[in-house]
Amino acid sequence: MELSRRDALVALAAAGVAGAAGATLLDDDSSDFLSDDARAVLVAVAETVYPTEAEGVASFVETYAEGRLDDADRREGVVEAAADLDATARDWRDAPFADLDRQARDQLLRDLGVDTADPSPDGTVPNRIRFYLVNELLYAFYASPTGGRLVGIENPVGYPGGTESYQRAQMEDSDG
Repeated sequence: MELSRRDALVALAAAGVAGAAGATLLDDDSSDFLSDDARAVLVAVAETVYPTEAEGVASFVETYAEGRLDDADRREGVVEAAADLDATARDWRDAPFADLDRQARDQLLRDLGVDTADPSPDGTVPNRIRFYLVNELLYAFYASPTGGRLVGIENPVGYPGGTESYQRAQMEDSDG
């Protein structure tokens, strides 16, 4: 399924970032908010933790990150976590994180303990990678309409909106 810049804007709205800044993101193709290395690490992490069916990951991640990183402290945390992850990849695997294949990136995250780390902005390297990179990107994915549809939560219970997904679920349950 194709993730779009509009999906990223919906995820930003869910994260509390909306309004004129979001509209500006649709019109602005500049990506000065992050270095090329940090951007590459963010996209590579997303390509690792998102389902393989997700397409258009780079533009989705860049749009989401640009809107989310208006806060200087958050931006600094993301940049430092990305640099730490990239440095670890270069040290342990002799290559930048973004240059590793999906399986090698996944294994590196597991070897580093990111999969079991408690997310903390002030913790150890795995804690900060989990907080600033993995959890942030997973939140963006699952808060987007396309990400939600991909995993079957496009209209979660309790969310005001249409009832089509509830009705579809009830019909499928009663048939089986």
